[in-house]
Amino acid sequence: MKAVGYRASLPITDADSLLDLDVPAPTPGPRDLLVAVQAVAVNPVDTKVRMRAAPQPGEVAILGWDAVGVVQATGEAVTLFRPGDAVFYAGSIARQGTNAELHVVDERIVGPKPASLSNAEAAALPLTAITAWELLFDRLGVARSDVQAGNASDAGSLLIVGGAGGVGSILIQLARKLTGLTVIATASRPETTAWCVDLGAHHVIDHTRPLAEELSRVGVPQVDMIASLTATDRHFPSYADILKPQGKLALIDDPAALDIVPLKRKSISVHWELMFTRSLFETRDMIAQHQLLAEVSSLVDTGVIRTTLGEYLGAINAANLKRAHALIESGSARGKLVMEGF
Repeated sequence: MKAVGYRASLPITDADSLLDLDVPAPTPGPRDLLVAVQAVAVNPVDTKVRMRAAPQPGEVAILGWDAVGVVQATGEAVTLFRPGDAVFYAGSIARQGTNAELHVVDERIVGPKPASLSNAEAAALPLTAITAWELLFDRLGVARSDVQAGNASDAGSLLIVGGAGGVGSILIQLARKLTGLTVIATASRPETTAWCVDLGAHHVIDHTRPLAEELSRVGVPQVDMIASLTATDRHFPSYADILKPQGKLALIDDPAALDIVPLKRKSISVHWELMFTRSLFETRDMIAQHQLLAEVSSLVDTGVIRTTLGEYLGAINAANLKRAHALIESGSARGKLVMEGF
């Protein structure tokens, strides 16, 4: 089968950083689905793994986690899906990736594809939707509400640092539509600021300026919660000041070091979110990702939230995947980068 992978960790500018390959098709295990992949999206984790996890000599590694496809076959213990079902999911970091014509994935982390979206539109959602959902409801413990109109209430305030990225784009929508939080996003360019407003942020502030000054400018000098999605190293020194006492900080990126002692005086709690944890350790609640993806699919089909597709890059091949990796590494991507078909 066709696939895109790599044999060595190389800069994306290197001709061999990503390669078009012909590899054997995988075989599903007892709880696995064999999926014919139709569309994929690229995430920062793709670029990080490419540079940090070289395959063993003589072997190849296939990247890719977000995928949309059709179930071709099922393992003997599968109960949630059947051949012919259209699905979307974000895979497991412990397995080969989705940049391949056929892919195996545990049914417990797979959801039904939103019927109202094209394959490319749906591929933009799984990884970021899982990350945003788990961060908001599981890690920060925010309560769901009936605030469908998206009006701010006294439920508190959430600052999303990196609002125009993949996770930020879905987190803005979930927080605005499913909670009563006042949602403040950060962005630094006119087009990304407009993107965050269009997705539902109550306020957008500039993260290239001091966050405390920017928050005061919009009349919210301190926030109850921060979702630090990018550049935590740079912004962390200001978090103790702009978080309220007993506030919460959740992060998903990889700061070199965190000195959390300055947070003690205010009893601020710190929460890590990694959407691969459930599949990596096969936790007892692993099926929660199937359940939340099914709910996301329903929310999309009922018009509550929308796809965060930012740019369509064409077919799934090494050349287009190199373009996607370069865009992500430049920090200039808005929304999700998606490819479709081989």
